[in-house]
Amino acid sequence: MNDCLFFGSKEYPIILKNEIEIITKPIQFKFENENENENENEKQIKQILTGFFSTIFIFENGKAIEYLSEKDSNQNPSKIQIENIQKVTVGSSNIGVLTIEGNVFAKGYDINPNNLNEFINISSLIKNKNDRIIQDIVSGSNSIYLLTSNHNVYGIGSNIYGQLGSKKLINSEKPILMMKNVSKIFSGNSSKHVFLLNSNQELFSCGDNGCGQLGLGKPRRKEIEIQELTKIQNIPKGKIIDIQCGYSHSIMLIENENQNPKRKLYSCGYYQSNGLGKNESTYEFTEIKSSLFENDDNILDFSVGSAHTLILTSNSKLIGFGDNSYGQLGTGDTNFQLFPIQIELPKLRFNEDISNYRISCGSYNSFLYYSPLSFSNIEEDLIKLFERKEFCDISFKTENGKIIKAHKLILKYRLNQNQNKNQIGKLKEIISKKSIKESNQIFEMIYSNRIINPKLYSEIKEIINSNEKIEETMKRIYLNENEKDFIIERKEKQYKFPKLILIMRSELYRGMFLSVTEDTSNKVTDYSELSNKSFQIFEYWIYSNQIKDEIKITQEIIKEIQIGIDYFQLNQTNPNLFDLLIRKFKNQNSNQN
Repeated sequence: MNDCLFFGSKEYPIILKNEIEIITKPIQFKFENENENENENEKQIKQILTGFFSTIFIFENGKAIEYLSEKDSNQNPSKIQIENIQKVTVGSSNIGVLTIEGNVFAKGYDINPNNLNEFINISSLIKNKNDRIIQDIVSGSNSIYLLTSNHNVYGIGSNIYGQLGSKKLINSEKPILMMKNVSKIFSGNSSKHVFLLNSNQELFSCGDNGCGQLGLGKPRRKEIEIQELTKIQNIPKGKIIDIQCGYSHSIMLIENENQNPKRKLYSCGYYQSNGLGKNESTYEFTEIKSSLFENDDNILDFSVGSAHTLILTSNSKLIGFGDNSYGQLGTGDTNFQLFPIQIELPKLRFNEDISNYRISCGSYNSFLYYSPLSFSNIEEDLIKLFERKEFCDISFKTENGKIIKAHKLILKYRLNQNQNKNQIGKLKEIISKKSIKESNQIFEMIYSNRIINPKLYSEIKEIINSNEKIEETMKRIYLNENEKDFIIERKEKQYKFPKLILIMRSELYRGMFLSVTEDTSNKVTDYSELSNKSFQIFEYWIYSNQIKDEIKITQEIIKEIQIGIDYFQLNQTNPNLFDLLIRKFKNQNSNQN
């Protein structure tokens, strides 16, 4: 099921039939998939990307289709004939496709001028064979940037503005190395500049700086200013979440836990034609201020077109500013908006869960569409659990002797449990040859079942479990925002447990949560028979299958826990909770004697 809004220049008439050329207010339409026999997951839109010449729809099943603009003779959508698509990126004159295997196929005037409609494998053209597995791709207007599994960045395509990091070349038909030790790339579908963030959170930029859009603090000049790769000295404090680039401006999203709201937008460039959300040009990143950004309102998503910006907030507000000559802000007119303005939205089918919507701004149009987090993106919840150090109970030693800890319960359900296979041992052997950084990436991939680093994934894919029953359970729980946690209330205190953990540990909660007839999303269990100490033991064992060393075990605690085991119908493992208690009780008494 899809929910999608469109507004702006109707470049792709097959998408919206019988509509006027400029749509100034958001209109709703249902995306029609040609194969009605596909299941909902295969029809679900994962991402929409729109550039100057085409719009691409990507689906959860790893397939994508492309709509060409009305300037092209072929008006019907065409399937992109590439399998296992992980990500697509669109520029003004190029399209890049990243596959799950880490290959990148691209087409476009500056990529393959001899055949504009033919995809070629540009990752295979990288001179260094060790860099041919690609982790991420980003398009600029006339160039494509590749982030390798070794965290090196390569650029291919036009270099007229120095957007490949050098003034020496006009363009490059093969990827050239731009920078090493990079964690993220940022650019835009109409930009001739790019930002690179290294692992130390240092930010670099290069390309066209004629309007001060590189954030270097240099004043605007009338002539084109070409800037080689340069470190930006003054950036806002906090974690850089995203930077998106317009034709001659840039907008940065910063997250800082100590500020309210914790996410803020900053912009740089020339204000008059591009819209910085303010009434003056700025050549360093400065905050976009508006009463529309309230203290309790968080920025969920934002997108930058050639000269307009749209922002989606947690209070279900769509905010925009900048160029509106084609109605791309959705305000109902074509007036330029210097400052942020709220856009009126029609009622959305999924309005109660606004966090599942995404924005995509093209050159002269915009999309707001429903795209819930897929099962492959639940790693944030799992990693939060992983980061609870008190519940991490298996230690792994990395190549330099440093220790990294993992969660036994998650590993149990994430590693293959086939006969006589010691997957923990295999994992320990792999980790012993990796750095802390690579080890963390390996655990992220095991926890999330999502390819974060294709090179490392190839080493661990044989030991990762793909149990469909478990995955379907996890998908059902984690796709529903309101059902992530279950509250067990006792006396005056509430304890929150991820439902996944309780399903794995307790037959009582397994039957409760997976019932198709009973709504339990808001149910609270009141169980006050356990003492505080007994409940602490129960809570810790639920996560770790262990008992804390500092807990003093008494006969009263053993009796209480035995009652709790029966009440919660705990799935006992070996060693089970009762055996652990008895063993610990005997050990403590023998030490005292």
